[in-house]
Amino acid sequence: MTSPETAPSSTGSVRYAVVGLGQIAQQAFLPAMARTTNSELAALVTGTPGKAAELAERYGASAHSYDDYPALLASGDIDAVYVATPVFRHREFAEPALEAGIHVLLEKPMEVSVADCRALVDAAQRGGAQLMVAYRLHHEPGTLELVTRVRDEGLVGDPRLFTAVFSQDIDEANHRGHSGFWGGPVPDMGNYPLNEVRNLFGSEPVEVFAMGVSTPGRGFNFDDTVAVTLRFPGERLAQFTISYAGEATEHFMVVGTEGSVSAQPCFGFGPGVGISYTVTRGGRTETCTHDPVEQFAGQTEYFSECILTGTAPEADGEEGLLDIRVHEAVLESLQTGRPVRLEPAGRAVRPSADQARSLAPVEEPEDDELVAQVPQNG
Repeated sequence: MTSPETAPSSTGSVRYAVVGLGQIAQQAFLPAMARTTNSELAALVTGTPGKAAELAERYGASAHSYDDYPALLASGDIDAVYVATPVFRHREFAEPALEAGIHVLLEKPMEVSVADCRALVDAAQRGGAQLMVAYRLHHEPGTLELVTRVRDEGLVGDPRLFTAVFSQDIDEANHRGHSGFWGGPVPDMGNYPLNEVRNLFGSEPVEVFAMGVSTPGRGFNFDDTVAVTLRFPGERLAQFTISYAGEATEHFMVVGTEGSVSAQPCFGFGPGVGISYTVTRGGRTETCTHDPVEQFAGQTEYFSECILTGTAPEADGEEGLLDIRVHEAVLESLQTGRPVRLEPAGRAVRPSADQARSLAPVEEPEDDELVAQVPQNG
């Protein structure tokens, strides 16, 4: 466990190791660290030594192999880890860190099963460490404004219906293209509309039905396009379609008893992406736009604040687990062709406006600047 001598002070900076140096780490997280005021990059951990050495020189951090990881956790040189490995390796690296008292910022989706999620929650409790799942939109000002206006302020009256489409053209050579269901579009991209509607409605789904197809001519080892229907308490419905085999598209709509709201863009990030939404009520339309912000720096700064002040983060292990139980049900529905009932569940904590962070975006490295990485988009 991190000792008082090595733990960050309330006025200090949290020292991070980045575990897994794929596209999300290289193109988003590592450049974003420069925007934070309370976080610093201390170490890089990967299974590709040449990648670690080149990126460590670029960012001024120490380089470590996966075999070195236990020693790094015990070294006193880091306070937290950002785990961005393929999802089926999240527990492998997050659990020993948490048990050692090292705080963990864990990329979403949290893991590949509810059992694995519970194991990570238990590890955090045993080690006395903070665990946060990296829902970057929980700190994006436009998203938080929209969620709180719909959920708490009755922007569209009683929200009854949610629909969304999120698609990308993913290169089959990228690791996402051949990692099965848990590397595919449902937990990867479906995580966004699922998490959005859970927090817009402020409740948890009770039934799941899914239908998937494989696009002719594509070489994925899973259904590359999936349509999901969710039933929520109070006879509310949500539907979303996600795809790894289509033109890049992202939008959603919430229809309520007194109006509707649509958002586009709504799930992406980058220096040119500002979340915007349009409200229609009584025949009148209002569009609300927001400037782009550095989403990865915002979530990291928030998590570091939680570490430094001893405050529990909002997007904790329970939040991640509640999404994974739906992804498990989607998989079961795809396999059986039947709806899957879920046990009623609740969530005491939801994203709130005070979590918003408005840091200026950084320029992202281009795909050809990534080190030893097959870009995800074809």
